Amino acid sequence: MLERLERQTRLTVNQWKIMIAAILGDMLDFFDYFLIGYVLAFIVHDWDLTYGQSAMILLAAGVGAVPGAFFWGWVADKIGRRKAFIGTALNFSIATGIMALTPDKDWVFLTVFRFFVGFGVSGLFAVDTTLVQEYVPASKRGWVGGLVTSCLPLGLTLGALLGRFLTPYIGWRGLFVVGLLPALLTLLIRAWVPESPRWLLQRRRIKEARDSLAWTLKVDPETIELPSTVPAMRQTNWREVFQHPRSVALSILVNLSQTGGNGLLLWATTLFVLILNVSPAEAAGLMIWVSLAGFLGRLTFSYLSDALGRRPCGIIIGCAAAGLMALAGYLHSVFVGGVSLFYLLIVAQRFFGDASYAIIGPYTAEIWPAHLRASGMGVGYGTGNIGKVIGPLGLALIVGTSNYVHPQATIAAIVPALLYLAFWYGLAAVAFWLLGFETRGRTFEDIDASLAVPATVAVAGDRRTASPS
Repeated sequence: MLERLERQTRLTVNQWKIMIAAILGDMLDFFDYFLIGYVLAFIVHDWDLTYGQSAMILLAAGVGAVPGAFFWGWVADKIGRRKAFIGTALNFSIATGIMALTPDKDWVFLTVFRFFVGFGVSGLFAVDTTLVQEYVPASKRGWVGGLVTSCLPLGLTLGALLGRFLTPYIGWRGLFVVGLLPALLTLLIRAWVPESPRWLLQRRRIKEARDSLAWTLKVDPETIELPSTVPAMRQTNWREVFQHPRSVALSILVNLSQTGGNGLLLWATTLFVLILNVSPAEAAGLMIWVSLAGFLGRLTFSYLSDALGRRPCGIIIGCAAAGLMALAGYLHSVFVGGVSLFYLLIVAQRFFGDASYAIIGPYTAEIWPAHLRASGMGVGYGTGNIGKVIGPLGLALIVGTSNYVHPQATIAAIVPALLYLAFWYGLAAVAFWLLGFETRGRTFEDIDASLAVPATVAVAGDRRTASPS
């Protein structure tokens, strides 16, 4: 059955529907995730928030993202990709909507529900990446996964537009009400997205798998021959991910590169003001080109993922992003013909730094056996979300400030701070080099066979027998 999918040379309209649903999901979940940044600008003075209270509100989602990816990845392996996709969308959108009911000056209430927003957002990314990849042939899996992640920044743009033009009319509570809109995505998922045929096959639901595959390929189900044998069903136990230590280490180390990106974006606008002697408004304008470079980087490496392979792309991205970050620090005061090398290097750095998302997310969903694919993705992406916390905390320690929300940028701290952020990209490059294995062009079934573990595994104190995937 799946060989017919692997022979496919062009994607069908239904496969594009699944991709669009995933793109909208990622875009809207990042819209909800970063909405608090625009809200905080309106309440920070009226509520007399301290740096510590503001930090708790902002960092709560990063903390929630860690267990959220773990939990929803396990759920997707347990009850199916489609149901988990719907669950994550409801999770983060409802939590965002509830924040519209926040009592005045109750920063603890905001903090608690920001935790649940992060819990759902990271879960959706772990689930929909897995979902999309299981619907496309191996020859297109890299660029499809990369394309889905490339549209994440559009969620930030949407938040910025609403924060700028809508808040004067609906207030900050109204922004949170708008954050409920992604819940409507569940209707689109129910209408467009069937359950993954690969997950259905794992559950020995053969005819349902055939119907799902037929819908995907837009063919008559009767033209797809049912398999004569099906592997024994394996129960999903989250702890089994640790039977694959190489995949655990690889997925965690490459996902920690998020630390570098999150830290740089906290500082970039302020650094432009200090180094380029421009106004904050002009510095914000310069960030447009930084963002555009990142978007182009994502698109470029979405293509190169299948053209060159995941492992070489990961090494190139890690080395280039780390090197450019370090050079930006050392050459921050150099101008050539009136043009700042610091600015040019930051723009180039974001081309590679942002491109990492187009490689790492899809790749860390490929390096696990079928029955642990979403769980393993959750472990890597969830742990990587620690970068949203240690990025700003690390900068604050280097600078020597108690402001964890936006560590005070100083010229003296630029070199050590950027070297700290560069380290995480360099670590990802080393992990790809030493631990990475190539998945380009390999079917999931081939990868599963190479990752098979002994049939007898310990589960909840018992010994159960299961066939390798």
